Amino acid sequence: MARSNVVTAPAVRSMTSDDLSRVLELENSTFPQPWSPGVFRDELALDNRRYMVAEADDRLLGYAGLMLLGEDAHVTTIAAAPDARGLRLGTRLMLELAQMAMASGARHLTLEVRMSNERARDLYRRFGFAPVGLRKNYYRNEDALVMWATDIDTPEYAARLAEIRASLEAGDE
Repeated sequence: MARSNVVTAPAVRSMTSDDLSRVLELENSTFPQPWSPGVFRDELALDNRRYMVAEADDRLLGYAGLMLLGEDAHVTTIAAAPDARGLRLGTRLMLELAQMAMASGARHLTLEVRMSNERARDLYRRFGFAPVGLRKNYYRNEDALVMWATDIDTPEYAARLAEIRASLEAGDE
């Protein structure tokens, strides 16, 4: 695993419109079909959306988003800078998304992930996501695996998140 040159531990906070230029840089370098500035502005303006950024040493290292729909919450996006590997940004961001979903009263989490993105699929399995279906050509030239984590409002799921957080704090890989 490549190690990051980031010295300070990443901080996670709510995304603001002031973050958009840096978010778009990472979006454009990460995804073959990046969201436009307008999509991000529209998403930030909606009451049922939550977006956050991870940053350290004055650098934006990652971001993630969540759509809240009653008992369901949908992970809309998650990205981490390639040179920030080793900081477990995906884990940090997913913890925040799961906690936001639970705090909003959601009972279930869902997302789509590229079939080829085994690293992300492993991360999501750690958070209790299981595959439930396939969306053909969701990513234009690649299928998406639809995954759900159900019953996130239970003590068992809270214990799962506490275990993940403890491993992060302990620096376990």
